[in-house]
Amino acid sequence: SDLGLGQPMEHVLRSWVIAARLSDHMGLDESDRAALYYVTLLAWVGCVAETPELARWFGDDIAFRADGREVDLAGLPMLGFMLRHVGAGAPALQRIRLGATLVVTGGRGVEETLLSHCISTGQMATRLGLGPEVSRPLQQVFTRWDGKGVPRGVGGEEIAEPVRLLHLADIVEVFHRTDGVDAAIEVARARRGKQFDPSIVDAFCAAAPEVLIDADETLDWEALIEVERSLQSSLDETELDAALEAVGDFTDLRSPFFAGHSRGVAELAAAAARSVGLPDSDIVATRRAGWLHDLGSHGLPASILDKPGPLTATEYERVRLHTYYAERMLARPPALARLGAIAAAHHERLDGSGYHRGAAGASLPSPARLLAAADVYHAMTEPRPHRPALRPKEAVAELRAEVHAGRLDHQAVDAVLAAAGQRVGKRRAGPGGLTPREVEVLTLIARGASNRQVARALDITPATAGTHIERIYTKIGASNRSTATLFALQHGLLDTLEPIDV
Repeated sequence: SDLGLGQPMEHVLRSWVIAARLSDHMGLDESDRAALYYVTLLAWVGCVAETPELARWFGDDIAFRADGREVDLAGLPMLGFMLRHVGAGAPALQRIRLGATLVVTGGRGVEETLLSHCISTGQMATRLGLGPEVSRPLQQVFTRWDGKGVPRGVGGEEIAEPVRLLHLADIVEVFHRTDGVDAAIEVARARRGKQFDPSIVDAFCAAAPEVLIDADETLDWEALIEVERSLQSSLDETELDAALEAVGDFTDLRSPFFAGHSRGVAELAAAAARSVGLPDSDIVATRRAGWLHDLGSHGLPASILDKPGPLTATEYERVRLHTYYAERMLARPPALARLGAIAAAHHERLDGSGYHRGAAGASLPSPARLLAAADVYHAMTEPRPHRPALRPKEAVAELRAEVHAGRLDHQAVDAVLAAAGQRVGKRRAGPGGLTPREVEVLTLIARGASNRQVARALDITPATAGTHIERIYTKIGASNRSTATLFALQHGLLDTLEPIDV
């Protein structure tokens, strides 16, 4: 979440510590205190669902989120902020058109995007096995004390107290880190009764030096867990798998081109690991690393992920950092450190030409070699902004060429290709009562197809495609493309390795 917000790593963790310390001063109800950690941790996970739309309006979605913390986002200040950012990086005429649309529609498109964020965040909480005490407050992430947030009209004590604490902690952490205690107090007072609960602001201002985290204060993850009652329980292996798979699915939501990529790579790499006789522990680690391998892409704006043309040198350097980010994010919890090392190596190559370490040869363990081959094959059989999906035979030829060039391990490639050949094709049975045709439509829209592209791919009219989509949403209880994509992922509809032309 830190990366997607354009904030330094540990912003969310530091925000939680601030909120937790403040809640202790205020005597927060024990059940709300237990929910506070998860509400703070998950509040911004929904950024993945809003990324494509924010990018369409504002260009670099990460920069937009980062700059947004400097403004009290309501009324004219919010409109001015959006108009300054609308169409960032686009030609002047396109910026004018987008700005005009924004004004005429009253920002309804942006509001719908934020609602999608909240829905997706609540779904993440549910997939992690968290109860309504967490999932319900997460629907209020963009509310304000004065009722001028999203959803409109929700304000005051209607907002769950953990969310009210989050609102303050998220902002004062940024101002304190950049400009000190006085700046944090000043922004809290300036937004008192507007964005923030007045009673929480008063409590914060009275105890700010005790609540805020010193710039040189190191957060000890293990120590925090030991003293936080709500974090005493641990996940069993099945629960850990479910959590990591959910993280992979939500990571892929950052771009429609990546829907189902992480879980597809994970299953393919694990099947290959099993076929070459790796021990069970390595098979499990390979699958889990597959779910997490693109975690660092949260640090890449949609303007790069979805760019239809070649990347600039600067953009490519940012792409190269996504494996580094993944490794750093997974390094802190000791139980995930090995997974992070494997996941971060999926772009390394035997000849040392990969990234981010330039590792080569014997320094790359078998799970990393298998994961690299699985990632290449799966990516090639998926469409990307700059090219259509390759047919399986074409992808095989590309992998063989990589082996011949000395970049991919031939045994890993053989195992991955064998595993791919044994995979079941596109699922035809319809979960949720979907017809076979509706399954086809859902698979296409989950991968980013528009109504016209669905119509062209299935040889139907755009109106018929729209009717199918409405029926699909009704049957599966989805409200937008992101929630429909999550349904498709959870029911294995995107697991096929066969490319789908849109």
